[in-house]
Amino acid sequence: MVGQVDSAEQPELPLGVGVTLRAAREAEQLSLAEVAEKTRITQRHLALIEAGDFAALPGRTYAIGFSRSFAKAVGLDPDEVARAVRGELSMIEPVGHERFAQAFEPGDPARVPSARLAWFSALAALVLFVVGSIFIWSTYIAPAGSLPWPGGASDIMPTGATRASEPQPAATAAPAPVPAEQVTFTALEQGIWVKFYDKSGRTLMQKQMDEGEHYTVPPDAEGPRLWTGRPDALAITVGGKEVPKLAQEKRTVKDVPVSAEALLARNGGAQPAAPPTG
Repeated sequence: MVGQVDSAEQPELPLGVGVTLRAAREAEQLSLAEVAEKTRITQRHLALIEAGDFAALPGRTYAIGFSRSFAKAVGLDPDEVARAVRGELSMIEPVGHERFAQAFEPGDPARVPSARLAWFSALAALVLFVVGSIFIWSTYIAPAGSLPWPGGASDIMPTGATRASEPQPAATAAPAPVPAEQVTFTALEQGIWVKFYDKSGRTLMQKQMDEGEHYTVPPDAEGPRLWTGRPDALAITVGGKEVPKLAQEKRTVKDVPVSAEALLARNGGAQPAAPPTG
């Protein structure tokens, strides 16, 4: 029950949720940095929760969600903590409502879409709408085939093209061969945070990958490396052939070399076996 960490070992804490969480953390002999690593929440936000300053967090959803994760990390009941946070928020929301518009810090692996990303998404949707409207107009309302070109449609037909009425031989394009040094990562779950960068620290790609999304390491990147908290949820191929994951369990890995040579060396220095053929 929130307000009391452990009745057998801790005295009852009649103050707020923040004090209870702090007492539980200290009872577990955990620092804020250790809790931040376990929850993927920044130390600044954890400190605000311990201080009971929920209005300084990005919003009501974040205050409740972060507090639940904090409670779980220090051995408290997340549901009890969430109910207590809702109670405190109901008293402070009329005063601190405007302060809830603060954004996350850049590079936070626990981040969620910010207001800037929402505006960018809206703008992208508008651009897609305009492009789609132009396509519909040019295709269905004013098709190019009806324009009065001199000499008829044959004047604008590319060399070697065939008319729609002419039979065309069936052709199957062979898939392009995958370069032997090409390294591709595929997210096996939704929202896998990754950061790829080279040996100088220059960021190659940083985002939360969708399930099934692919990322190919640039072949000209010098000493490419990876930082992620979910190496178990990333499938890897080198030259189009699967190699073992960087880890089989959920844990944070950083500065892991992900060049073709480095990944093959992790696999005993041998090329990945080709799939059996019929």
